[in-house]
Amino acid sequence: MPARAFIVHAHFYQPPREDPLTGVIPKEIGAAPFNNWNERIHAECYRPNAELRNFERISFNVGPTLFRWMEGYDRVTYERIIAQDQANVKRHGVGNAIAQGYNHTILPLASLRDKITQVAWGIADFKHRFGRSPQGMWLPETAVDSETLQVMADQGIEFTILAPWQAQGEVDVTEPYLVPLPDGRHMTVFFYQRDLSTRVSFDPEATINADNFARYLLLPYFQHEKEKSGEPQVITIASDGELYGHHQYLRDRFLARFVDGATSDLGIVPVYPALWLKNYPARRTVNIQENTSWSCHHGVSRWMGNCACTPGSGAWKAQMRYAMERLAGELDRIYLDTLRPYIDDPWELRNRYIEVILGQRTAGSLIQEMAGRALDSETTSRIHLLLEAQRERQRMFTSCGFYFEDFDRIEPRNNVAYAAQAVLYVQQATGISLKEQVSADLAAVVSERSGVRADEVFERHLERSEDHRGLIKNQAVPGESAGTA
Repeated sequence: MPARAFIVHAHFYQPPREDPLTGVIPKEIGAAPFNNWNERIHAECYRPNAELRNFERISFNVGPTLFRWMEGYDRVTYERIIAQDQANVKRHGVGNAIAQGYNHTILPLASLRDKITQVAWGIADFKHRFGRSPQGMWLPETAVDSETLQVMADQGIEFTILAPWQAQGEVDVTEPYLVPLPDGRHMTVFFYQRDLSTRVSFDPEATINADNFARYLLLPYFQHEKEKSGEPQVITIASDGELYGHHQYLRDRFLARFVDGATSDLGIVPVYPALWLKNYPARRTVNIQENTSWSCHHGVSRWMGNCACTPGSGAWKAQMRYAMERLAGELDRIYLDTLRPYIDDPWELRNRYIEVILGQRTAGSLIQEMAGRALDSETTSRIHLLLEAQRERQRMFTSCGFYFEDFDRIEPRNNVAYAAQAVLYVQQATGISLKEQVSADLAAVVSERSGVRADEVFERHLERSEDHRGLIKNQAVPGESAGTA
């Protein structure tokens, strides 16, 4: 392999848009002529990039919830993306796709148990779709702390990608680093090149011509001294994948040329992290800056409360996070109290519930296996409902619900609806009502723009559920029909 190479990593992800009650994406007028933004972005980005075989020549991750939608909407594109990773596995022995934390949760803000679940679900989803174990994992918003890296290593993840300011001190971004973990092991980290990544993401003029970008922008960042000594160099460019064709028109074509021809006469080749590490393992060590991310220079404050990254007051975020965390504590208490007589390790059961979510098996068979004995149908149904509540509990912390400047958007309103679904499942399973507590906590979450309150969104979702009461009762063991015996 040539000693000079570059990586383009594209993070493909969209906030979940499905109505949490019906599972259907409502019509979104702004996405016209398409029914919703998923369909529009798919037409402008995912499908053309797959048709151009760009997924074969870059490093990429696809958010599990987005990939689940794509699988049902456009199976051809879904299979093309997977096949392009498999082509690299066949050619080089290692693939170029990497996994992602399942619900796009800001993991440094999550409990250790939730970190374990999010990583486990992300890995399981990747294995289910790509037919192999992932070597790398994209951290949502690249938000990182040492505990998260430890959890990833415990589950077999070898590398991730971070922003250069997430390292303690200066790093040479032309090579990966080993980050020490608390137990003495290491996680390999590729730190992306800040200026090039910024130009690709936010300067459309820079990406009009791929050949010029390669010669006049990429080439100068390779170090002359390393070139003279023959030391290997790899420069990583990271951005949202939707940039290529959706956020910036025709940039799918720019990407196609950039990774297939623009650097051929410069002695620079496109690679991906697993292939680079196969030939050039990391040799230097650096510590990370705890609780940092790529999209908030204040660490992870953007998803907690006030932050200069977004205009207006972020007080609603602090109030909503308080409400969600208090509800999560109650959901966990009820889950443990109910399951302890039947299941030795309720958290391992939750981690393995992804097998049911993916339709690999029925909830009943999983619950019976974890119980180690036959349980009656009523008990099995109650446990399954509480597992569905735990699934909604994970969705409550989807990062998109805390990212923007105001509460009155689909993303935070959906997070509140997930909370309502969790409350519904708990009441159906145990008779315990958490409605008053949650509603009171959410009353402090108010949109500065419209005055909409989160408790109103919460209660409206509960009212809507009454119209679907028969449906909910028919799903006393939710999603059972999707599995196999």
